[in-house]
Amino acid sequence: MSMIRDLRAAVRPAPRKDDSPYDTTRDPATPSAVVDCAVYRDGRRVESAECLTPHGAMLQVRRDGGFAWIGLHEPTEAEFAVIAAEFGLHPLAVEDAVHAHQRPKLERYDDTLFTVFKTIHYVEHAELTATSEVVETGEVMCFTGRDFFITVRHGGQGSLRGLRHRLQDEPELLAKGPSAVLHGIADHVVDGYLAVADAMQDDIDEVETEVFSPGRKGGSRGVDAGRIYQLKREVLEFKRAVAPLARPMQLLSERPMRLVDPDIQKYFRDVADHLARVQEHVVGFDELLNSILQANLAQASVAQNEDMRKITSWAAIIAVPTMVCGVYGMNFDHMPELRWTYGYPMVLGITVGICFTIHRTLKRNGWL
Repeated sequence: MSMIRDLRAAVRPAPRKDDSPYDTTRDPATPSAVVDCAVYRDGRRVESAECLTPHGAMLQVRRDGGFAWIGLHEPTEAEFAVIAAEFGLHPLAVEDAVHAHQRPKLERYDDTLFTVFKTIHYVEHAELTATSEVVETGEVMCFTGRDFFITVRHGGQGSLRGLRHRLQDEPELLAKGPSAVLHGIADHVVDGYLAVADAMQDDIDEVETEVFSPGRKGGSRGVDAGRIYQLKREVLEFKRAVAPLARPMQLLSERPMRLVDPDIQKYFRDVADHLARVQEHVVGFDELLNSILQANLAQASVAQNEDMRKITSWAAIIAVPTMVCGVYGMNFDHMPELRWTYGYPMVLGITVGICFTIHRTLKRNGWL
């Protein structure tokens, strides 16, 4: 069991400097969609020219044992048809793998497990706007057989090169067969969810601070509701990747399967626990953003009411000289104090006094 204790460290050590977010390594002898093709025997990669093609890899596996791990990136129907025929993949699973845009799921076709994972990548941005893209999604489809493991990636992120290197550094894990690779990918994807959740938490905290801190930009009027709504849409995209994966992880961790090594299966429980944590984060994000959006709209409504009170107050003040001027602008001959020497200054003084009194009263009551 000692060789299993290091499973967590094997699939999640510090990233290598040469790891790239894009896996573009392709051998000229392989089809254009194949990014890597290798045979593993007793947990170690077999260095042989025969292993550079899927057909050659399977010939060697059938002759000498071990299993083949083939990685593809966005294959066409023609490219994948050859591999599907070689490994006897079910047409329905092949169709899903080629056309992508699938929900996370786990399906069994004869002696093959077909698993779909949604990969999530956090998009760095200097400032969150109403059009900011916060997360990018991709897909990883996995075909797990008795002596082969095939990954089909869609999207520009979610490379498995670093994971392959890390697993190759722990041959005792790869010796457990394709199920060890399936666990490594599941753990890799869910760990990516945790990293994205932490990054999104920072964005949500920033928006929350701006909404509830009048001294910051936006003031008591809140922030642009479009920013909050955009962030909510990105959280919804995140939720679509996380929520459907709970059932497959439960099946892999609880239901005995011939294609999953018993020593590996127990580690799927750890992945399921991490996924449950991510689900809690996503649900919390959604509820918190609802509250933030409502608070922001309430602040905007309060600000509008304050503006209307100020406008009404100044209208009441201006109404006094308007009324006086209206009365004395009627040009009747017999108007009080019309020809008195001090009549004009007196009317101005009374008008100013009334306006000043109204202003002081309204300001004392918080209308100005």
